[in-house]
Amino acid sequence: MDRDDRRSRVFDELAVVGKAFGSAKRLELVELLAQGERTVEALARAADMGVSTASAHLQVLKLANLVATRREGTKVHYRLAGDDVARLYAAMRAVARERSADVGRALDAYLNIPGSDEVGLVGRDELQGLLGSGAITLLDVRPREEFLAGHIPGARSVPLGTLADEAGGLRGAPSVVAYCRGSFCVMAHDAVRLLGGEGVEARRLEDGMLEWRSAGLPVLEGVA
Repeated sequence: MDRDDRRSRVFDELAVVGKAFGSAKRLELVELLAQGERTVEALARAADMGVSTASAHLQVLKLANLVATRREGTKVHYRLAGDDVARLYAAMRAVARERSADVGRALDAYLNIPGSDEVGLVGRDELQGLLGSGAITLLDVRPREEFLAGHIPGARSVPLGTLADEAGGLRGAPSVVAYCRGSFCVMAHDAVRLLGGEGVEARRLEDGMLEWRSAGLPVLEGVA
């Protein structure tokens, strides 16, 4: 094999990774796996696709070495192969949002609901300071299974669907902050607006679990 062939081989192998990211459904699976490990069945439910379809997409990701598996009885659990995969996905999203007008318009249509400017934001550095001081009530409003798979230490699991029932107990709580999957996720935004309607002053983390994990910050699994 001459040098030109070897060089072509390098780009061929890079293209395998690019192809693995070249599917909307596979990107959705990567975002879900950035929240933590899940079974094929759980991923299929969360992504609203059939188990066989989800499995086929996951095999493409596995062949590109972007995900890893473990078996527990009859269940196969998938996880990202490393935090570098989450960083790659986060970087791709950031570039796409900055460079693609179509992505920007689609995201604006999804996220920019009435009153969005009224929702206060907390940056990661500020959140870490609040966590260090203990003067915070940090709410993880993702589904419970995502919280158990990995969450910000000090967070309390309050899925968005149950938040209205919890609002009364949050009145007067110190520095209420909600977070969800990432900067493309509306759950934390909805949570802050819901709490505001119940008389609870709250803010949301400006990004979410994907960016937190990508930054190499501490992640706790299960319940402390």
